[in-house]
Amino acid sequence: MRFRIERGALADAVAWAGRALPARTPLPVLGGLLLEASDGRLSVSGHDLEVSARTAAEADTAEPGRVLVAGRRLLDVCRVLPDGPVECVREGARLAVACGGVRFGLAALPMEDYPALPAVPEVCGELDAAALAAAVAQTAVAAGRDDTLPVLTGVRIDLHDDTLVLAATDRYRFAVRTLDWRPLPGRSAPSGSGTDKAGTGGSVVVPARRLLDAARALAGAGTVRLALDDGVLGLEGGGAVATMRLIDGVLPRHERLFALDGPAVVVAERAPLAEAVRRVAVVADRHGPVRLDFSAGSLLLEAGAGDDDTASQRLPAALSGPATHASFNPAYLADALGALEAPYVQFSLLGPGQRVLLAGRGTQDGPEEPGHHHLLMALKNAG
Repeated sequence: MRFRIERGALADAVAWAGRALPARTPLPVLGGLLLEASDGRLSVSGHDLEVSARTAAEADTAEPGRVLVAGRRLLDVCRVLPDGPVECVREGARLAVACGGVRFGLAALPMEDYPALPAVPEVCGELDAAALAAAVAQTAVAAGRDDTLPVLTGVRIDLHDDTLVLAATDRYRFAVRTLDWRPLPGRSAPSGSGTDKAGTGGSVVVPARRLLDAARALAGAGTVRLALDDGVLGLEGGGAVATMRLIDGVLPRHERLFALDGPAVVVAERAPLAEAVRRVAVVADRHGPVRLDFSAGSLLLEAGAGDDDTASQRLPAALSGPATHASFNPAYLADALGALEAPYVQFSLLGPGQRVLLAGRGTQDGPEEPGHHHLLMALKNAG
């Protein structure tokens, strides 16, 4: 095996495939990256049995071949190589990497112990890469972190005729984002383990952190092709592919939770409110709430109480309905405000201790922007 490739191209390919490297594994070979050179291309891939990442770059492949080397060590080597062409040669049980007078010898891992890469599912549609990355970030923030409840650590993807809906919840908040996509004719939604039917398409649950990482990495690809099969989701774009195993189970539906009967509605500027939440939360205990008092023409933020440290700030706001108040986990409220992009935020409130629905508005008097909502459970007995 012998090939030559520009340092930048090698570093980019290794960095992409390195996304699949596990932090810790009882199987050392899963910490390896597989390099395969043939027909003027170098492909680099990695996987940890749950997620895989693979890509290819142009290379001068003088002698075809394949080798498995420690992925994190290769990442480190690529970071310190000087600019210029990199010459890589398989020398027995080693891969020699040379560039600009610098030479490394990397021990080859046993290929026979490396599991086969998972097959990439059949593509079922495509969508804008940047829009997908933004939408995943806006919903993944509400996913759970408790691995003992795996389905709550996922993002649900609902496939419909021309829209794709992302949803995530940790039981205390629920984020939903809708975006356009282009399904391929004749491709039906998958069914089976980890899926359920949703409208005219299907529904699957994908690990939130894995999906967020892949979507962000592909944000500049222009178009992302979504591939689905029983048990696996794939994302393809810009010559790179990522696959991840679906999570078994069904994430709760949001439609009934989002249907509020006669709520009070408050509209305020989003950015100043987000800054005010961060400001007053400085005095809140770890689990201390931030209270928002909504009245005609303003809202008052307060944190702390009694003999403890306190903070408050008043902001202008428009209220439709009776004066009311609600208390929130400040981190959850800050996450929701940060995920919204519109200049104004609309609160739809049922009352203290009940659920509150947040949506964006382009102007204070305009309609709410469809496609992105964030539900928060207000804290009970919090003032």
